[in-house]
Amino acid sequence: MPWFASLLVVLVATTPLVVTAEDWPQFRGPGGQGLSAATGLPTTWSASENIRWKVATPGRGRSSPVVLGDRIWLTTAHETLATPEDAKRRVAGNSMAHELYVLSRLTLSAVCLDRHSGKQIYEREIFTLENPDPVHTLNSYATPTPVVDAERLYCDFGTFGTACLDASTGKVLWKRRLPIDHQVGPGSSPALENDLLLLVRDGCDQQYVAALDCRTGRTVWKTARPPLEGVASDQKKAYSTPLVIEAAGRRQIIVPGAQWIVAYDPLSGKPIWQVHHGRGFSLAPRPVYGHGMVYVCTGCMVAELWAIRVDGHGDVTKSHVAWKATSQIPILSSPLLVGDEIYTVSDSGIMTCLDAATGKLQWKHRIPGKYAASPLYADGRIYCFNEDGVTTVVQTGKHFVQLAENQLDGPLIASPAIAGRNLLLRTDKYLYCVGAGQGGKD
Repeated sequence: MPWFASLLVVLVATTPLVVTAEDWPQFRGPGGQGLSAATGLPTTWSASENIRWKVATPGRGRSSPVVLGDRIWLTTAHETLATPEDAKRRVAGNSMAHELYVLSRLTLSAVCLDRHSGKQIYEREIFTLENPDPVHTLNSYATPTPVVDAERLYCDFGTFGTACLDASTGKVLWKRRLPIDHQVGPGSSPALENDLLLLVRDGCDQQYVAALDCRTGRTVWKTARPPLEGVASDQKKAYSTPLVIEAAGRRQIIVPGAQWIVAYDPLSGKPIWQVHHGRGFSLAPRPVYGHGMVYVCTGCMVAELWAIRVDGHGDVTKSHVAWKATSQIPILSSPLLVGDEIYTVSDSGIMTCLDAATGKLQWKHRIPGKYAASPLYADGRIYCFNEDGVTTVVQTGKHFVQLAENQLDGPLIASPAIAGRNLLLRTDKYLYCVGAGQGGKD
């Protein structure tokens, strides 16, 4: 069995979702690491070439699409901007005032589409709020990616609310509010582990990880993050998405945050091991796992990539950090582990390939634009998506080989998804289904 097919079997087997290689049920796919077993994806496209369908998306959101069976789901926000006078009053004294969206009214929804045509099946309003907290212009009110299983869709909007919907009909089954001060809006996506919905709340005012009962929304456990010392409140926040792994004979939930990376026991929420990574904060990348190590980006201040062995207990900062990379590490996009190499794309467009075992630099190359979306792997190729809608396709391996560069209209901030032989690219206005041949098979 080829290395990647074997890896995908492991990833799907350790995920509580009933998925196939055709599906993309959570942020970064079946195993949460941006890897797909799909073949036959296009290498080249344009606004008029290899577009199977294109649909306007209601509202505005920067969550990724998720896919299960014949359906696609995404979340969105319908926004009513505050008057200039009201907006000025509400952000008075805020150093980021000119970078914030300020609303008078907000409606948060889930949208379901037919995978083969893009036709809307339903849109369901979930939350409506008056004068919600502002969010950063790079962010949105619907940035966290939902997660779907065979029966339910779980939508998290951070401080604005969490909900469970019947995936088929959109009926709201339960709602919760776990409010915190994000400062610039929500970013962490939910994850599933058996019958638990995992949520990260790393705000300026409080920091914790929680597990909710999938059927009722009841809090099963809630664990405070390690104490944060010597920093202002805005340096306590983080936006990473938890990664569930099977390692060292047990299940672990890996959750990076400000200053600390922690592995939790899924059943109890108790910490298994933790690593102090310094003063980093506002990190958004989801970790990746392989070779007995998790690879974690450390966020603002000096962004670094740390490789940490996962067989420890307690504080393993001095004993289990295998290597660190300190040059051109992303704050926003997630790393990509393919075989023996780990790839990153910095916010400014420096793509790097490192040896996953040692951290040794294999190559470094500039690709065009700025990057927030996370790269994807399929069929020997890496797809990198910049904020202006340009996708650079690169061949995997120890040398940089660019295969193509493709343009669609941006902004493109949401991480794309893979559905069968198609790429799903969400811009601020449209969802594109990109496939090899406009009338081709899925």
